[in-house]
Formats: sequence, C-alpha cells, structure tokens
Amino acid sequence: MADIRKRNGKKGTTYQVRYRSSDTASGYTFKTFNTLKEARDFVQSGNARDQGKTRHSEIQTIDQAIDKWLNICEKEGRDDRDPVSPSTLENYRWRARTMKAYGWRCELRDLKEADVIEFRSWLKRTCAPDQAQKVLSSFHSVLIEMERRGVIAEDPARHVTIRKSARHKEPVRIPTIEEFKAILTAADRLANSQNNEIAAAWERYRPMIYLAADSGMRPQEYLVLPTDAIQDKGVKVYQALDRSNRIGPPKTKAGRRYIPVSQTSLDMVKHYAETHSANGLVFPTRRGGDYQRYNVYVRRGFHKLMEEAGMVAEITEGGQIKKIKRYTPYSLRHFFASMLIEKNKSLKYIQTVMGHETIKMTLDVYGHIIRRKETDEMSESGGILGYVD
Repeated sequence: MADIRKRNGKKGTTYQVRYRSSDTASGYTFKTFNTLKEARDFVQSGNARDQGKTRHSEIQTIDQAIDKWLNICEKEGRDDRDPVSPSTLENYRWRARTMKAYGWRCELRDLKEADVIEFRSWLKRTCAPDQAQKVLSSFHSVLIEMERRGVIAEDPARHVTIRKSARHKEPVRIPTIEEFKAILTAADRLANSQNNEIAAAWERYRPMIYLAADSGMRPQEYLVLPTDAIQDKGVKVYQALDRSNRIGPPKTKAGRRYIPVSQTSLDMVKHYAETHSANGLVFPTRRGGDYQRYNVYVRRGFHKLMEEAGMVAEITEGGQIKKIKRYTPYSLRHFFASMLIEKNKSLKYIQTVMGHETIKMTLDVYGHIIRRKETDEMSESGGILGYVD
C-alpha cells in the first residue's frame, strides 16, 4: 500500500511516495514529486505498486487467484478460521463462477482500481443487487488473500464497494410473555396427549422446545445436539446443521459457545437423552437413530405446536384457504434474547450466548428492543434528570 509524505528541504517542499517493492532490501521504493497533486495522480494511476518479483509465481491470472482462494476456503480456512461448511463452499463456488464469467482482460499483477470498477458495473447489470454485493465482497477476499500471501503488493479493490440494500427490514417478531407461556403449555398438552402417536412424537419435541426457549439455540443446533454437549449447568454448542442438512461445525467461531440453562429444562433434556439417545445425539428420530431435518421439524413439530397454541390465522388467497403460523422456531430464540435485554444483561454477554460474530450483528437484530426499553425507562424516570433525583 502506498503512502505520501511531505518533505521540507533546501529545495523547498516536495512530496514523496513510498510503496512496496520486492526488488529492494528495505522492501520499499520511493518517488518524489514537486506537488501533492502529482503524487496523488501517481498513486491513483496504479503505478505505485510492486513491480518486482512476487511469490507464488504459479498464480498469474485472476482466475488462478480465484481458484487458489476457493481451495484455501475449503482446505485451510481463511483468517485463522475453520474451513467453510459444504453449503457455504457451494455458495462460494457459485460466486467464483460469476467472477470468472466476467472475462478479465489483464493479469493479476496488472489489475487496477479502474478494472475493478468496471467489474462492479458489470455485476450490477447482470446480477440481483444482493448477489452483486456478495460476489464483489468475495472478490475483495480473493485479493486480500493474495496480498497476505505475497502474490500482489496490495488490494486494488479496497475502495470499490456496493452498498447493501437500504430497504427497511421489519424487526423480528417476538412472542409476548403470555404467548410464550401458552406455547410451553401447548407443548405440555401435546406430550400428554391421549393419542399415542402424538404423545410419542412430543416426548421428543417437548424437551426441544423447552431447551430452545431457555437457551436461545438455533434449531439447526439443538436438532443435532450431541450427548456430550450436556453439562452440569448448561450446554455446549459445537456442531449444527448447514443449509444442506449436513452436520458440521458452526458457521463461525462465535457459534462455538457455552450457554447456561435452567435446571428444569436441563433435567428434561437429560432424561430424554438417558432413554432415547442414539449415535451420540440427544434427539435422534424414532426410526433408525438419524437426526431430523430442519424443514421436517418445522412441518411436523413446530407447526403442530402453533396450531395447539391457537397461533394460526386463516386467510383466503386465490380461492384457497391458507394457514399462516404466527411464529417460527427462531421466534423462541428471539424471545430468549429479549429476556436477556429485559434483565439488563450486557451487549457482550448477549452477543456471546447468541453466538453472534460481532456486537453489530446483535444490534442489527435486537437494537429496536434495546431502544424501546431505553425509551420506556426514560419515560418512567422523567428523562435524564429522573436518574439523578
């Protein structure tokens, strides 16, 4: 990366551009200009880049760099992360194919910011806005990886971005405390049904629902909860279903976590595991000891729960009656987070137990609850002065 330094000497003020070079002992090359404009023009032209030899001479083209990046994602993992999950790898492969489809007209080391701007324009013409943003983001990752490995001197795409859609996202829908109690009561009724088939199914679903509500775990995590994840006062999360319904590690390091759980829920889960666990899983299916896929769980389990709790609305669409469920399995996760906020738990704690990679992610999802709570507290106290009375 180049920088410009102002120099005051006997000949007056000059501007020195320093940029990396693998051909010098110091690792840098210097070029001096009489005006700041000349120095900036030199940097922006792309000339202030390492023109010497680079490592990984087998990577000459942009397509080769993309293939190298994809291989790193699959085999090594980027930035000290684990290798990506199979479903994420499939997404990356699609993005790689899109990057290659552009038809780059220059070698990797000759790539300039103007070339990336042209690529961005092409993406915006040929892809949906969200897809264009994701492909460009992955292209940044390709170039950053090449820079870190000494293939190129710097990432020429670092200032080229596509803004995420500014469309307003609806806040997550969260059950009220009364609705939450009704959901648990409905799970109790189903587990004690006079219908043997329903009771047998809900002998398994009931501890799942209690655990979901009491831990904020994602359904893809508790559906494949390992028996050794059950601890004395909580559960460890270290595996989950991916989008292809395959078991693997959580998508990010933050997904690996420990969550304290109430004794009531923990005893329920332990009891079920003692009598029904198979293949190292707490909640295997009743036939064959396999795990249940997420979509099957939603259809056979959670939708039945919504009907039992009276949380289904019927609408007529195209002459047909459709049943709309008020909540999804993720609603229990959102309820859990809302209770942590209500109990004034720190943002860092909430981020950790929810398995969010950043606090920003926590604020993006639950910021509206935090703001509402703060507004309510301000109203009750009569503004800031109410706190100092």
